[in-house]
Amino acid sequence: MDLLALADFNLVARHGGFGRAARATGRPKATLSRRVAELEGSLGLRLLERGTRILTLTEEGRVLHARSGALLTELEEVAAGIAAGGRNPRGRLRISAPLLFSQTAMGRLAAGFAGQFPEVRLEVTTEDRAVDMVEEGYDLVIRVNPDPDDSLVGRIFLRDRLVVVASPGLDRGVDGAPVPAVLRGGSDPVTAWTVTGPTGRVRIAVDPVLHLSSLIMVRDAVRAGAGAACLPVSLVGRDLAAGTLVHWGDADGPEIALWALYPSRRLLSARVSAFLDHLKAAFPLGTPEELATFITG
Repeated sequence: MDLLALADFNLVARHGGFGRAARATGRPKATLSRRVAELEGSLGLRLLERGTRILTLTEEGRVLHARSGALLTELEEVAAGIAAGGRNPRGRLRISAPLLFSQTAMGRLAAGFAGQFPEVRLEVTTEDRAVDMVEEGYDLVIRVNPDPDDSLVGRIFLRDRLVVVASPGLDRGVDGAPVPAVLRGGSDPVTAWTVTGPTGRVRIAVDPVLHLSSLIMVRDAVRAGAGAACLPVSLVGRDLAAGTLVHWGDADGPEIALWALYPSRRLLSARVSAFLDHLKAAFPLGTPEELATFITG
């Protein structure tokens, strides 16, 4: 495949037509048209539908533009970085991050990163679903305990753990009587928590009194005395230190690990590398206590 023809195709696709691409770049319109036609011929595919007034991408053209456009931009930025001595990350950086981390920490992280790297256009999207990084154009994805994916590489930058907490006035119950509990809506049905405390492992039966859609709402309801809840220690660290909530025990379950992931088949751009370094600087040890301090700081 002719990479120069591919670059011209992406130029036309990005600007929405040969005339617009020619005016934006100063390239002859006839040259762009010829190069795209040559690319279509080499692939044996029609990439553009040429109308009298508008130009649209075919399905094959959309796929090729989505997959190759970001790669070509990446190569251009790498070349520019080498020419400039790799000094200043620049360009658009698109990140997908989970809801809780975004609500509690991403605003400050993004502000600090923007101040340090003003030539990077940072865009953060909040969502808990698994995204297709290549198809949706993300450079970096932050996820909690992600499923294994051979197409992605990354690193753990934070760890957390779940604890059962309640307001000081809430009775833990006796003889296995259930305690009022605030649960996150949409989670699996819960009838009991198994926790480890000073006296060992115990089972706490629960009576759900509230189902709320976010962990911040759950925490606020527990602060108001609605019931006990199982929450990340980073989210309630300040309350535990102040005594406004009490610790009933560490909940059984897998470790909570926050990963920063990126496609393994792509070059690690200067802007992605800079954001990974920014995360490392914010959380050098990657402990729940660091996250709790960052959230409340």
